[in-house]
Amino acid sequence: MFVGKSMNIALLWKYKPMGKIHLLVLAMLVMACTATQKTYGNFDHSQWDELLKQNVIVIDDGQATQVNFEGMLADREKLQIYLNRTALVVREEFDTWELADQLAFLINIYNAWTVELILTEYPDLRSIRQIGLFPFSAWRRNFINLFGDRVSLDDVEHGMIRGWGIYNEPRIHFAVNCAAIGCPALRAEAYTGDRLEEQLEDNTKLFLMDRNRNYFSDGQIYVSSIFDWYEEDFEQGWNSIDSVANFLASYAAELEIPDNVLPQLKQDELRIRYLRYDWDLNRH
Repeated sequence: MFVGKSMNIALLWKYKPMGKIHLLVLAMLVMACTATQKTYGNFDHSQWDELLKQNVIVIDDGQATQVNFEGMLADREKLQIYLNRTALVVREEFDTWELADQLAFLINIYNAWTVELILTEYPDLRSIRQIGLFPFSAWRRNFINLFGDRVSLDDVEHGMIRGWGIYNEPRIHFAVNCAAIGCPALRAEAYTGDRLEEQLEDNTKLFLMDRNRNYFSDGQIYVSSIFDWYEEDFEQGWNSIDSVANFLASYAAELEIPDNVLPQLKQDELRIRYLRYDWDLNRH
């Protein structure tokens, strides 16, 4: 797109008389090219943001959401336009972005392509695990166009977000969404680099406040299986936290952990149990 506009400017300069009007047109084209270049480095997620605002229903005071997949299906062309735009991003350009912009981009990629995957089978689908021959086939299917390659959801989450080792952000587990009820809520807005910290922290608190998935009872903590599956991500020193127990202790208020047992949790002396994961589709 940028090359094309540059060529148009060159042709205008070569073949048109440069009166005041033509100079004004030339200036506008230059500004358009500059704006395009700038936007490319800080990707515009407004199309995905609009789809989320229209089709994600927030429930339980924000602790959970449901997706109007019928609405997403009706707007599927808009979703595919957004996905096609993300496919144009080249890795060399992506690597120049701020880390927050990179991470926001990858989270949006994961969530948007998950919705697209669901739409390929919807409405004859009760769970994402029904896609493919085996329960976890959906995550291993190379159907995502990214950085000039075909990759899977696992590649995005485990190979890039977790695997590159540059983000060290355990709260991504409360942002990437697998279209299941057991997952943290699909946020009703797109992630952006300039607000990523605020969005991740908000997601984490809301998820831990959900008593269907995390709670304290009779001297024990019951939490989502996410903390079991990705235990290592909570041991990497984010905010000086080196264990699941320490992470949960830092959100004691959201979990409503009594003050008298908090020292036990901080010392990793409180038993942590992991709850069954609900893989049913988070449909409205």
